[in-house]
Amino acid sequence: MKLLFKWLLSAASLLLVAYIYHGVEVQSFTSALIAALVIGLFNTVLRPVLVILTLPVTVVTMGLFLFFINALMFWAAASVLEGFHVTGFGAALIGSLIYSVLGLLIESALGGLFPKQ
Repeated sequence: MKLLFKWLLSAASLLLVAYIYHGVEVQSFTSALIAALVIGLFNTVLRPVLVILTLPVTVVTMGLFLFFINALMFWAAASVLEGFHVTGFGAALIGSLIYSVLGLLIESALGGLFPKQ
């Protein structure tokens, strides 16, 4: 149940990102649901591989390179989907930052609703 709520709230936060920042466009809630799913899949499958491959750069930049990886996942999801568009890499960086902050808020809210047993 928690996963379903997180997916729906992530789609809603993607719509909020598009509303707040003009560099990100989402055509409908259905597009936002699909985009949230694809971003989640990319973050689950591709992000760990990229983090390991770029570990020396991440260490040298004191973790700031992780922002680049997050933006890359956001931009990659926009490039493979219809109905979810990002105007460029800079827009992907800002959009992924806003989306990450909203994701943290979602996680903290759901942690209070669904305590671990």
